[in-house]
Amino acid sequence: MLLPIGDENHDRKSFPFINYLLIAINVFVFIFFQGFGYNVEFTFSYATIPAEILTGRDVATASQLMVDPISGESFEMPGLQPTPIPVLLTLITAIFMHGGLGHLGGNMLYLWICGDNVEDRLGHLRYLIFYLLCGVLSGLSHVFSTAILGQNLLTPCLGASGAISAVLAAYMVLFPNKQIVFWMLFFVFSVPAVLAIGLWFLFQVSNGIGALGGHQAGGVAYAAHIGGFIVGLALVNRFKKRKRFRG
Repeated sequence: MLLPIGDENHDRKSFPFINYLLIAINVFVFIFFQGFGYNVEFTFSYATIPAEILTGRDVATASQLMVDPISGESFEMPGLQPTPIPVLLTLITAIFMHGGLGHLGGNMLYLWICGDNVEDRLGHLRYLIFYLLCGVLSGLSHVFSTAILGQNLLTPCLGASGAISAVLAAYMVLFPNKQIVFWMLFFVFSVPAVLAIGLWFLFQVSNGIGALGGHQAGGVAYAAHIGGFIVGLALVNRFKKRKRFRG
């Protein structure tokens, strides 16, 4: 397994308190509101539902009896719960929820490694706005791709992956030669950000195309990853702090 474990931080000049705050909020929501993923009612209430975003109306459905295609065992799938906030706001709340510990851990690892340097270069407030805006736009890319491709508009979408994809894109643009450290079995090695993140993006595109071809996407919203990355590439230079020159 290839796992990123760190990067170069010797040139960082500010304390990344916004990045740490975002990580803390994600963990807090998962533990105390989602109940480690077992509070399905809360999760389905605040997740992004493509049908709700497209119509602007709340959707609630009854639970359904499903059959696991692998084990053949039946189980009850909870229905969509009433959304206690305007449905468009779920594009924001969904950014702070996750489907499981692995989902949360992977996202927070990437955010911890790359977000601090991006925050240092953008500035605290700009970084926060960049993160939230890209998260919303990545959610919209998932919503519209779901509609265009004729997929299930009632499937909930949640997670920080789209926003973090934008952070990775920003990191690649701002620090193309910065070394990202990886661990694989008994080896630790460094790879330039432009190569590591570029290959990660190609992997997302490849899997997204595979999903279009009828293969299982494994519950991963690749359109949100790809959309978030493209939005991050497009917006990062607009959010970058301008250098001040003294006359």
